Amino acid sequence: MQLNKPVVGGPCWAELSTTDLESAERFYAELFGWRSETDPRQGAGGYSVARLGDAAVAALSPLYQEGGAVAWNVSFGVRDADETAREVTKAGGTVLLGPTDVFDMGRFAVAADSSGAPFSLWQPRAFEGADLFNAPGSLGWVELLTREPARARDFYTTVFGWTVNVSRYYTQWGIADADFGGMTEMDDKFPPEVPPHWLPYFAVADVDGTAATATRAGGTVLMAPTSVPDGPRIAVLRDPQGAVLGVHRSGHEG
Repeated sequence: MQLNKPVVGGPCWAELSTTDLESAERFYAELFGWRSETDPRQGAGGYSVARLGDAAVAALSPLYQEGGAVAWNVSFGVRDADETAREVTKAGGTVLLGPTDVFDMGRFAVAADSSGAPFSLWQPRAFEGADLFNAPGSLGWVELLTREPARARDFYTTVFGWTVNVSRYYTQWGIADADFGGMTEMDDKFPPEVPPHWLPYFAVADVDGTAATATRAGGTVLMAPTSVPDGPRIAVLRDPQGAVLGVHRSGHEG
């Protein structure tokens, strides 16, 4: 992405909800070199921050509620979570949880866009979001997969004011034309039971090596390493608990 820090309207954090936190911590430590620190505060619920050195790059968490989906979730920074939640509803989306305070760290809400893809809103206080973007092991891109691209475009440009860069092959989202993500239309290659969703891509030095590491660590390669025309080399992986994520070669942002 062409952003190097959290900004209002842009992706600021990626968070895994999983059924087996210890297993997930081992998998991502092997995949990206993450070191996980569990928040010891009462009420944190086992929430763990993944770090590269001292830099916070993502989070790993038990499921928020029993029966919830194992998945990666993307958070977008906002000035006012309550006001943005109201904008989500007016634009045809749904507020699924909150807004609510998270200690002194910030205020968040979980929402779904007008096509049903879930995402989170983050109003920062003590915690801005990820300390690092685009470096190996950190968030480098976010992609919306939806069956209703026109409806999604209207929703996100209304709620966040994103700029839209449309090429022959791909639609990219931006903040004042600094692109940070994209949108893919879900066609017949996607089983009907796969819902619309946001997919985080993490930067890596070696996509092929990372895919091989994922397999050795108990994960699955859903899309083999592929070089995108005029773009980076990418792959899509699934971790041992079923959460899907992408990886791309570092140095090819935006």
